[in-house]
Order: sequence, then structure tokens, then C-alpha cells
Amino acid sequence: MLYLVPTPIGNIADISLRALELFSKADKILCEDTRVTKQLLCILQERYPLELQQNIQFLSFHSHNEKEFLSKIESSFFDDEVVYVSDAGMPGISDPGASLVVFAQQNNLQYDVLPGANAVLTAYVASGFYSKEFLFYGFLPHKLKEKESQLQKAILSGYVTIFYESPHRLLKFLDIMEKIDNKREIFLAKELTKRYQTYLKGDAKTLKQELGNNIKGEWVIVVSANESTAQSGTISQEDIQQLDIPKKQKAKLLSKITGKSVKELYNDLLFC
Repeated sequence: MLYLVPTPIGNIADISLRALELFSKADKILCEDTRVTKQLLCILQERYPLELQQNIQFLSFHSHNEKEFLSKIESSFFDDEVVYVSDAGMPGISDPGASLVVFAQQNNLQYDVLPGANAVLTAYVASGFYSKEFLFYGFLPHKLKEKESQLQKAILSGYVTIFYESPHRLLKFLDIMEKIDNKREIFLAKELTKRYQTYLKGDAKTLKQELGNNIKGEWVIVVSANESTAQSGTISQEDIQQLDIPKKQKAKLLSKITGKSVKELYNDLLFC
């Protein structure tokens, strides 16, 4: 059968006993990157009593080849013990893996998903922004306009919102946040569970000052909910009017909740 197995996001000791047991039984390991997985298994073998099958196969399964891979295999592929791992963390969350679950469901194959390390939940709990609900956006689009649009939508949702961000794009994220809502509280988590794990909390401007040039590493960003929106559960015209963003973008947001044309609302904003 198929097993989706989470791997440590930093600290090797976060591997589970169940994961070690499945690695020892696996006939095939599907890997987001075979080199990363082999390196992880070498480290695990040094630290724990882990012995792999002699004829174990390591096969690449990632976002660029998953459709082709699944189109070529038969259900009998999973007559062996098959384990899938992403490079780190829970497969299927901003990593390949979901398509394997769908394949198993469509072909009536047995599968199981092990619980384990996950950067989203770890950062959420560490943030202190406790709420019954939150939204996870993963990585925002690369293009600036699309990124700004997605971020505006996220922070007006009324929920705590969580993002992944690479070091070379972190400051741009904070620049956009400062422009949209310069008072919103933000929590940054860097290199979770690793030696140089770092937590920072404050508004965008404060965080940029504290960061300086110390932006290396992978980041999780947790943005607090808009208090007025969170309490009411809806986005008001007043919420949008108070945003420090271009009038054309305000008009587009207002159009979505009022039904009026963007042009009409834009003209109204010009004479406010």
C-alpha cells in the first residue's frame, strides 16, 4: 500500500517511530528529491537502528513529473510497500503528494498518511494569534501586482493568515504589508526547529528595522486578523476606505462588495 510520511522540518529528532518503521519496510520510496531523501536516511541510520531493504528503489516524484509518472504506472505498482516523502514536512502542503492520494482514491488503493512535523501549525501556535480559524496561503505569486492583490484579499479576510516566504522576497512582502496596513501585527518564524530558529513580532516597519540584513533562511509569516473584520465576520466599505493603497485598487475591492462598477467607484474616490 501507499504511505505518505512527513519528515523533519529541521531537527532530525522530530522523526517519528512509525516513520522509521515504514522506512525499514519500504520497497520503493518516492521522493521530491532523491538526493535529499538519501541524505536524510543516511543521517537517520547513523542515529537510530534503521536498516533499509537491500533492493529498495528511490524514484523521483515531484511537481514537474507527477502527472506523467501517474499516467504511466498501474495499480499493481502499489502491491509493494510504497512510501512517499517530500523534502521536509508534511507531503501535500505546499509540496507534491496530493495527487498520489487522489490516484489511490480513484483506483481503490489502500493508503495512509502519518502525522508529523509541519511548519504552518508550528508557526501558528508560536505566534500567539490564537483563533478558532486561520487561512494558509503558502507562497504568494511572484508578480508584484498579483502578490499585492492576494495579500490584500488575505488580510481583509477577517482571519489570521499564514504564508511561506523565501529570504530574497521577505522584505518585499513587508514593504507591501506596510503600504496596505502599517499597524497590523505580524509574527515571523525563521528556520523552525533548527539551530538558528528565530521569532520576531511587530508591525511591518518595526520588523524591517529588526531584521536588517539578517534575512537568510526559510520564513513562515503569520499575520494577525483585522480586529473589526474578525469581530463582524465581514469586510466593510470603511475597512477598505482606511487602507493606504492606490485608489484604483480600492475601487476594485469596493466593487466586489457593493456591486457598483469600478469606474464609478474610482470617480467617487477621486473627489473624496
